[in-house]
Amino acid sequence: MSRFTLPRDIYHGKGSLAELKNLKGKKAVLVVGGGSMKRQGFLDKAVGYLKEAGMEVKLFEGVEPDPSVETVMKGAEVMRAFEPDWIVSMGGGSPIDAAKAMWAFYEYPDVTFEDLCIPFNFPELRQKAKFAAIPSTSGTATEVTAFSVITDYHTGVKYPLADFNITPDVAIVDAELVEALPVKQVAYTGMDALTHAIEAYVSTLNSPFTDPLAIQAIEMVFDYLPESYKGNQNAREQMHTAQCLAGMAFSNALLGIVHSMAHKTGAAFSTGHITHGCANAMYLPFVIKYNAKDPVAAKRYAEIARRTGLPGTSEKALINSLCEKIDDFNVQLKIPKTLKEFGIVEDEFKEKIAHISELAVGDACTGSNPRSITPVEMEKLFYCIYYGTEVDF
Repeated sequence: MSRFTLPRDIYHGKGSLAELKNLKGKKAVLVVGGGSMKRQGFLDKAVGYLKEAGMEVKLFEGVEPDPSVETVMKGAEVMRAFEPDWIVSMGGGSPIDAAKAMWAFYEYPDVTFEDLCIPFNFPELRQKAKFAAIPSTSGTATEVTAFSVITDYHTGVKYPLADFNITPDVAIVDAELVEALPVKQVAYTGMDALTHAIEAYVSTLNSPFTDPLAIQAIEMVFDYLPESYKGNQNAREQMHTAQCLAGMAFSNALLGIVHSMAHKTGAAFSTGHITHGCANAMYLPFVIKYNAKDPVAAKRYAEIARRTGLPGTSEKALINSLCEKIDDFNVQLKIPKTLKEFGIVEDEFKEKIAHISELAVGDACTGSNPRSITPVEMEKLFYCIYYGTEVDF
């Protein structure tokens, strides 16, 4: 038996933020990030709408990128004192991810992070509150997914939390919130969304429920990401929809080793953070070449190329077209092709990559990758990505 879970209500289109005034409840905690929502006036709007709904509102501001265990605990404490029946989170992936974890600790003060880290092991939520999510970037799609990532800075470990309990009740996908996104963020989050959709389509858990969402998302990213990058507002709106469709697909079909590799290299090198979407964009064409040695995966990649109108009469030609399309996007979006070009120091790469490869194989996303991989193969694949060499194994 398989399961397919989405938010009960998804409101989309410009101005859909106003739906907040139709939520039924007495008190809402509104969780936000670093201040872009405040500066652009969306925070005041959201507070106004919630008050129109007859709710008392408490703000929890300043959730950092890659939210910490401490932030989650602080937020849960605020919730326990205030006792909201709605948790509303607005912003990028970070405040929404943090709010999902706060929700669990608000409803179950005695639960531990260790308990929550076991996939699909959450206690039954919605005893005290429901959850509404409003994304302000077009990438992570956490507004429709069963996932959240929290970082323990003492150990340097990123905890991926996974449970259908934390799929929000309401998602508000309002493109007005992404009109002022910086172009770098447009590029990285757009390629993150493309990776979500492609990995979901070839995942071992793909199904007729997730395939249409994944394919539609891929088509839309191919059609609209370059224009969105150039600032076209209609394309921005289309990308905001596309990333949400990709999220619905991967929340149910899961992902693959592009994400495993991005998770484990993000903070691994002294030269600075490799932004998640940037890492995905670099790794994706190499992983396609690796996975396409599996006949079932090859057929699925060729289907993506065929369905999106890419050239090629043979399976191999279609897969090459798909990789070339991604390479071309990376050039347009000023994303490096290799880890060397990104600026990772060769000696440090060689010193760390065997350990990183082991961690990546153990990542939660590896299990649904269409082709199995060993730490030795993972290391070879990373070498291809570092130097830009052909994947021939």
